Amino acid sequence: MTDKQASELNWSFPVAVGKLAEAGEEFDLVPDEAAREALAQFVDVLAVPSLHARFQVRPSGRGVRVDGSIEVVVRQACVVTLEPFDNPILETVSLSFAQQGSGAQETDIAVDPTADDPPEPLVNGMIDLAAVVAEFLALTIDPYPRKPGAVFSPPEDTAAKEPSPFAVLEKLKGRTDNGKA
Repeated sequence: MTDKQASELNWSFPVAVGKLAEAGEEFDLVPDEAAREALAQFVDVLAVPSLHARFQVRPSGRGVRVDGSIEVVVRQACVVTLEPFDNPILETVSLSFAQQGSGAQETDIAVDPTADDPPEPLVNGMIDLAAVVAEFLALTIDPYPRKPGAVFSPPEDTAAKEPSPFAVLEKLKGRTDNGKA
């Protein structure tokens, strides 16, 4: 997340990596209404009525490991009925952060779908757990939400009921110039 995007959130939860206990620390994040409104705009939903994130942050080598979960309810518009509805989401978070120059940014790109993701870079020895929540939420939200029980019924095929333009022309073909057959 860029600094500009983070400032748009109007919600931050910085953690100084150097001040973490050796065993790690637990963090509970529950943003206020203003922060949830900004988050709703950031992830492009109607509202975020509730959000609770729990994280375990512990030192790991030259960085930190973040594990936890995000429980959130987002209000979205159904793609079928256009009615707003609340969509509950439970997302598991597991990622690592590392100091610059410790393998966080590699020049060779090797794609291995079974390998762990490379660590995110630490910025000034800090991580922002609110930014972690926003990024995971943005990736988790269903872009085509459907309200439970909503069923799409296509419009009736009116073309089959009307005569084709060629059938109308065929009727006119037999007429004379004065309009009579």
